[in-house]
Amino acid sequence: MKLQDRVAIVTGAASGMGKAIAELYAKEGAKVIVADLNIEGAEAVAEGITNAGGTAKAVKVNIAKLEDIEAMVDTAVSEFGTLDILVNNAGIMDAFEPVGDITDEKWDLIFDINTKGVMRATRKAIPIFLEKGKGVIVNTASTGGLNGAHAGAAYGASKHAVVGLTKNTGFMYAKEGIRCNAIAPGGVQTNIASSLKQPNAFGMSRTQLAQAVMPRTGTSEEIAQVALFLASDDSSFVNGTVITADAGWTAAF
Repeated sequence: MKLQDRVAIVTGAASGMGKAIAELYAKEGAKVIVADLNIEGAEAVAEGITNAGGTAKAVKVNIAKLEDIEAMVDTAVSEFGTLDILVNNAGIMDAFEPVGDITDEKWDLIFDINTKGVMRATRKAIPIFLEKGKGVIVNTASTGGLNGAHAGAAYGASKHAVVGLTKNTGFMYAKEGIRCNAIAPGGVQTNIASSLKQPNAFGMSRTQLAQAVMPRTGTSEEIAQVALFLASDDSSFVNGTVITADAGWTAAF
């Protein structure tokens, strides 16, 4: 098994890509912290992993709160002895607002979750990885972090920031045995749209131009396979970069 006896944290793991990643990691031998604000969903995922013969613990985490993030990492260490893999997957959508329509409150919320949460979890994990002399970070970015036509201003900017943080972290700690990479999924069948309230008509009309050339939507399980590759030794020479998983969507432009 590719992750035998490694300890992994997966945020946003109660559903969608996070759930699929947590389940696949456990299947490959990892002990998994299933972190999510939706504790009932996280507990159901952890129970499913345990019933399948794996090892997992659910933790309630509001990724916008520093104390929750730090407690999450502390729980991994207290429960399983260490931390080997951090998957920063939790995120929310905007409502496709262009910059002329975004509010300060919405901008701050999206950055607190999509960007600051990634930074804080990574910052908390780095000392553990430095002491071990190794560690892996996998960030969920987005094709919206590479292009300007896939969401609103806030989401796009937040995911561009994740890409920049990923590259900087990968470079900074490259000689310390720490790898940091990101996945940029295209359209994937998840429930992230549940955070979308009252979509901006103008913004939606603009992004539909790009959506029209999407070959197909992906599955959470397909993204999980990329996350497994990045967490495993199979990707030992891959660091500080972004793997796009979008069925060729962004190859068009």
